[in-house]
Amino acid sequence: MIKLVGLKDIAQAAGVSISTVSNVLNGRKNVGKETRDRILQLCEEMGYQPNIMGKSLKKGQTNTIVFNFSDFERSFYLKIIKGIHDYLTENHFDLIVCTTNSSENFMRGHFTQGAIVLDRKMTDAFLVSTASSQFPIVVMDRIIENENIKSVITENYSVMCELTQTLIDKGFRKFGYIGGYESSLDHQERYQAFIDTLTMNHIPFPRTKYYHGDFSEKSGYRVTNILILSNDLPEILVCANDNMAIGAIKALRENKIEVPKDISVTGFDDSSNAENFGLTTVTIPRYESGYIAAKELVEMIRGAGNQEDFKITAKINWRETVR
Repeated sequence: MIKLVGLKDIAQAAGVSISTVSNVLNGRKNVGKETRDRILQLCEEMGYQPNIMGKSLKKGQTNTIVFNFSDFERSFYLKIIKGIHDYLTENHFDLIVCTTNSSENFMRGHFTQGAIVLDRKMTDAFLVSTASSQFPIVVMDRIIENENIKSVITENYSVMCELTQTLIDKGFRKFGYIGGYESSLDHQERYQAFIDTLTMNHIPFPRTKYYHGDFSEKSGYRVTNILILSNDLPEILVCANDNMAIGAIKALRENKIEVPKDISVTGFDDSSNAENFGLTTVTIPRYESGYIAAKELVEMIRGAGNQEDFKITAKINWRETVR
């Protein structure tokens, strides 16, 4: 095991106190030239590396941002992280990526300068209590009215209205819907747009055709098997994300139900697996949203941010799962 050289090791080798070594390394003038030169020479010979993070913490300043998220199943996180990382690297910031269990530890004290949060398990109350002018936060899954919290979110409503209206224009009238976590902003906006567009076109939607999912492939698979048992398939199954849509397609195929001949399916997100399934979906620029979230946070840290929410534009990607 490699032993890291510390101030104590340098002090012992030089025959001086730890405070003397610290004074030299911090550029103070209260140490004689001969002693100073000997200490610096020993640092070089012994491979001493200063603890930059430790010094930054004592000063209450770090160039480190934390990104908190809660769900490892959704592959688009990798694109978001890449966007965040690239902007922070360009602006000389470091990035810590963590999940719910450890995230609060990185948002206290002076370990980081700000946070980007895509974690539905982290409560609004906690975020409001944590955010300050010295610790701004960007959220990517909700809107919170607070001067030190900014939202960077997908413009779900208008694109879901467009998707639903185009399906109606194609002749679909008998719809089914698989929703995600009902507490999430993504679910609420997407489902409301779906219902509003059907209502505007005077198309009834029985609540019995709504199925509860949790944004996972397993939930899409499970509820579609339940739907199949009803012997009353819709013409089209609209899913609140791609994972559930892919789970639905797998269940349909196992039951010898052809997509899109017997039933059409749509998703939302344009995940990495969507193209493999020929899934009609909504493309969200995940890399760009991460990049923008990092940019907005850094501007807040530097005192140059504004309070307006940033909404990411999405577009429909038509593929083979819609006839």
